[in-house]
Amino acid sequence: MTSSISLNHTNLRDIWYTLIGIPGLEDAYIWLAIPICSMYIVAVIGNMFLIMLISTERSLHEPMYIFLLMLALADIFLSTVTIPKILAIFWFQAGGISFASCVSQMFFLHFIFVTESGILLSMAFDRYVAICYPLRYTNILTSSVINRMGIAFVTRSFFICFPLIFLVYRLTYCGRNIIRHSYCEHMGIARLACDSIKVNIYYGVIVALFSTCLDVVLIIVSYILILCAVFRIPSRDARLKALGTCGSHVCVILLFYTPAFFSFFAHRFGGHSIPLHVHILLANLYVVVPPTVNSIIYGVKTKQIQERVIQVFSLGTTVH
Repeated sequence: MTSSISLNHTNLRDIWYTLIGIPGLEDAYIWLAIPICSMYIVAVIGNMFLIMLISTERSLHEPMYIFLLMLALADIFLSTVTIPKILAIFWFQAGGISFASCVSQMFFLHFIFVTESGILLSMAFDRYVAICYPLRYTNILTSSVINRMGIAFVTRSFFICFPLIFLVYRLTYCGRNIIRHSYCEHMGIARLACDSIKVNIYYGVIVALFSTCLDVVLIIVSYILILCAVFRIPSRDARLKALGTCGSHVCVILLFYTPAFFSFFAHRFGGHSIPLHVHILLANLYVVVPPTVNSIIYGVKTKQIQERVIQVFSLGTTVH
């Protein structure tokens, strides 16, 4: 009994765990790291530029751009929580991580993901109000409403993800310390345990249903209402212009949710039908590709941001 408690204590507090990256693709680590590192740099620089641009330009202090600023912040955190460790594994075989650090990475990964899902829902609501109630847009989405929405989604994410810490700490661990992944996430840690992880699985599914899946349902409802409103507009040009304002958001939604849901369901229900290296490679891409592409999508497809970028670079050229 005493030795069992001592072993559990040692495994949880003192033994370092090893993230092995992508099993089966070890020979390609150096080559995989190059595009991932490049995308991470673009993600950080692109999103930092968006944050600075929206913060400093008064003409961009509108609800749509405030939500975009929140998205850019979440993208930087999402990629920074995971990518440096992934690159350390790929380039330096530095996969060692303490249990506490692993649990911290797990918490912040899921916390930021659920928060970003809420931000995307806010952006859908923004488009719904802008198209369905254009005359009341600024009255509905005031600064205080936007701030409360942001606080609400962060608070929701915290209360949803905080129990994950207790769910992994309550499990009995008895020697397995190899994590077959590039970063720590809830089910990856839970599968190291010796006892039943049914509670972890059920909680993970419930969280997905009542946070991310609910957000997706509400986003779909928003766009159904938007489409109904758009098709009632008599002018074809006006209809296209209204739909055009939603284009960037739809691209970002598909980019964010598609790989995330694939990874979620593959990890829980995929069994051996999906090769492990495919699942983990996709999981790596979904923490770096959306943050990289989001800033590019909004930079390319949003006229106001394009104009401000051109003005900034024109000023820089003139000064030089």
